[in-house]
Amino acid sequence: MGKKWIEMAGAAILFGAATATAAVVSAQSSLADEYRSAKTSGLVGEKMDGYIEAVSAPSASIAALVSAINIKRKDVYFKVAQQTGSRPDEAAFTGGCTNINNTKPGEYYQTPGGNWTQRDGGAPQLNGRCPQ
Repeated sequence: MGKKWIEMAGAAILFGAATATAAVVSAQSSLADEYRSAKTSGLVGEKMDGYIEAVSAPSASIAALVSAINIKRKDVYFKVAQQTGSRPDEAAFTGGCTNINNTKPGEYYQTPGGNWTQRDGGAPQLNGRCPQ
């Protein structure tokens, strides 16, 4: 996996390029704001597979947010896979590595063993297959 592929997969956290109308861009911005708020509040966390999940039993609005974000991420991972000649699950995995690595102290992520943990000031626990 080349550097360009890793950079493109890392873009998945940004939900793709904003090349739509002002209304769509506004909706994406609102979704991104909701995501950041839920993430910093500890309601959702990053998973190694490149997607997010509710850390505990979600409200209907958090469940809808998780679904919306994951749909956007899946689209980005498929595009990255097409552009790089890789498989979508590989793009998603690399995106997961990037997303977890980019968590901030206090935010949740799943460890390679599948347990939720809150990031402290140190480096997160990453799967040994994550690109360096």
